[in-house]
Amino acid sequence: MTYWIQHRLKSLEEAFNAKYCRSVEQTIGLIARQFQNGQKLLICGNGGSAADAQHIAAEFVGRFQLHRRGLPAIALGTNPATLTAWANDYEYETIFARQVEAFGQPGDILWGISTSGKSTNVVRAFEMARELGVITIGMAGNNGGMLKDLSDYQLFVKQHHTPYIQEIHLMTYHRICEQVEAQLFANAGLEAQIAV
Repeated sequence: MTYWIQHRLKSLEEAFNAKYCRSVEQTIGLIARQFQNGQKLLICGNGGSAADAQHIAAEFVGRFQLHRRGLPAIALGTNPATLTAWANDYEYETIFARQVEAFGQPGDILWGISTSGKSTNVVRAFEMARELGVITIGMAGNNGGMLKDLSDYQLFVKQHHTPYIQEIHLMTYHRICEQVEAQLFANAGLEAQIAV
């Protein structure tokens, strides 16, 4: 058990190097700035990454730690009627691209999560985002894979083992949610403390 924990901690330490931490800080600045400008965040992924997309959206729409107004974040994997209708009538590979086309406006953000970096439906969504002037955040293992050349902001790690990548992703987006909230609502925490 001790060895297992140490191995996991080593994986996290290697992932959160100076370059990756700078990318995280740049991503925080981007999301906070675009929310301030009235833009929205679209998030997509498959399997565990779809669950992560929902988690991120919930933190922004609801709250992370502070009592504050909701922020416009949409997980694109949450409407089964849309997903199954489009996949059945057209193709599964464009289930996210179609929603980016429907919801995305210039200056909005698309955050795509793929542990392999080669999920075709995420790649296609990024291609659509580029056409529409939607800013892209790629979060992936395998050094970004196919998302590398399509991501304006890169949250990529060298790790190839899916569970390890997912653990890195969880810590990363918790940090991002925490800091975006702190930047946008710096006074909310103080007001909440005073009210108590």
